[in-house]
Amino acid sequence: MRRVILNDTNHISPFNEPARDLRVQNKPLWLWQRDLLAPYVLEEREYLNWRVAHTVEKEPIESLVHRDNLFFNEALIAEFVTRARQGKQPVRLAFRADDPAVVAHVRPLSFSLLVKEDLLLADMWYLPEGVAQSVVARPLVVDMEARERGFYHIPPYMATEFGDLVYQLPRKAFVLIENWVHLFVADILFGVFARGVNTEDRAATDWRYKLKILYRALLEQKHLLSNSELVRVGRNVSIDPTAVIHGMTTIGDNVTIGPGAVIDNCIIGNNVNVSQGCQLMLSVVSDGCFLPFRASLFMTTLMENTMVAQNSCLQLCVVGRDSFIGAGTTFTDFNLLGGPLRAVVNGQESKLAETNQLVLGGCVGHHCRLSSGLIIYPARTIESDVVVLSSPERQHITKNVYYEDSDHHQHSDRYTYPRLYPRQQNQS
Repeated sequence: MRRVILNDTNHISPFNEPARDLRVQNKPLWLWQRDLLAPYVLEEREYLNWRVAHTVEKEPIESLVHRDNLFFNEALIAEFVTRARQGKQPVRLAFRADDPAVVAHVRPLSFSLLVKEDLLLADMWYLPEGVAQSVVARPLVVDMEARERGFYHIPPYMATEFGDLVYQLPRKAFVLIENWVHLFVADILFGVFARGVNTEDRAATDWRYKLKILYRALLEQKHLLSNSELVRVGRNVSIDPTAVIHGMTTIGDNVTIGPGAVIDNCIIGNNVNVSQGCQLMLSVVSDGCFLPFRASLFMTTLMENTMVAQNSCLQLCVVGRDSFIGAGTTFTDFNLLGGPLRAVVNGQESKLAETNQLVLGGCVGHHCRLSSGLIIYPARTIESDVVVLSSPERQHITKNVYYEDSDHHQHSDRYTYPRLYPRQQNQS
């Protein structure tokens, strides 16, 4: 089968980069797609849009066509390809508009999903006779099989105001990456969180798998959640004996984990240093990251080569590559006045949309430097190539910070700070 990739050239704010180049599950999105589709395809071709693909693709060869800003998991692709091949007709991936995972996490902030009656059509097609096929593709509806899971404890006196804080975690995951919140959904909710829930469900229904976990724990003389079936460790890894690591957790190569560190259901990339006393839960720490002592991450993504200094706390956040978060900086995540938080759409400060999230942290772009002691309000963003220096006037970040607001401009005569990720409209 031939894989035909359609480019989405829109940049994701505040990273100022196409979705395909951003990291999910510690891989660039384009590589994540390629690895999952490798068992089904023998070749791939890439085009700017459908018009160009129709002009070039004339061969009647079985094809899978999709946009390069889609996140999906193995279970979804397996069902879509299997059912599509069985039907031997052109089909397009579709979801019910009332699918709980779609309603809660996929549709908010998305503007490219095509609505057709009670279905949402995604940009993925199976064409048994190639792109030149003139027959209209019928919808192939996939149930994401969502399961409700709580994630945040609310005191009883607040519960009546805010209700239950739950996520809809699918077995068959799909997200259209058009906003930084979608990266949070793909990486954390439909990634590490759903992976842990899948393992729980498997252990509850498959007694052989449950016995396998128990056997590993007894053989290795480890806690039930810390054995090698649930905690996968790479090569040349140094783990202090006092560190606590629970599954499902994946640790890459050349990693150092210091004394007293606690890691629960995370993905840790290669060449990562997690120092003493760090607390990591339901997070993705990409290659080359450094966490000094007592840094805390909860449901947070760090892209490659980023550093979060001591005593900093990031909850439900996304941080780009090559960035620095200063010591004692806190990202708040809860709207005390109630109601869903709103996020900027396409980098337009005047255009806000509901995220359908009652709890949500902030987002930092690529190549940023944040000073110590900052307080960032929920759902605020800091654009790529920005330097924020703490001051009495700017200790609390209550608004989105853009490149023009960066503090490095006033020191440009002494310190050069290059702009590596200009906005799309500023690129030549």
